[in-house]
Amino acid sequence: MSDSLITIFAIFIAAILMFIFPLMAVSERTDDVSQLAVQTATSEFVDNIRSTGKLTGDAYGKFVETIAATGNSYDVEMQIQVLDENPGKKTTQVNSTKIGENVYYNIYTTQILDIIAPEDSSKTARPYYLKEGDIVSVSVKNTNTTISQLLRNFFYQIAGNDTYQIAASYAGMVMVNGSNRK
Repeated sequence: MSDSLITIFAIFIAAILMFIFPLMAVSERTDDVSQLAVQTATSEFVDNIRSTGKLTGDAYGKFVETIAATGNSYDVEMQIQVLDENPGKKTTQVNSTKIGENVYYNIYTTQILDIIAPEDSSKTARPYYLKEGDIVSVSVKNTNTTISQLLRNFFYQIAGNDTYQIAASYAGMVMVNGSNRK
């Protein structure tokens, strides 16, 4: 009886070592590749906005398509900090300089999408133009549970609804004025 119990236990351990751990390693590698793809796409998307001074619905659509090609679903959060210059002028005999502070106000994802890709059919999509000095930040997190997360949660009992495996964040200051800026 004890020999058969040991044999069953040995078969169970062998199955785990032969199938489960390699599956975990492959799924971790898949998440690493997805992480790299999402980070690269996010930085290219933000750099494109920074170098052109505008955000279009087409560029956003291509970005979402690119990150969705990894096979995961994502929550994309965008924030634009618009530079609201408050130039008070102080004149001296030689030069004039600005006094006061530059203040930023924030525009968030839903406000941006309302302009570049409105859900209301009565509104037309138009580019969002930025000016030099505005700050763009994009944050991406996966919303689905990957195979790697499932296996890790099963074996290590790391549970949590707020955990995500794939995330990317990138930000930068706009270097040029958008072309149709008024």
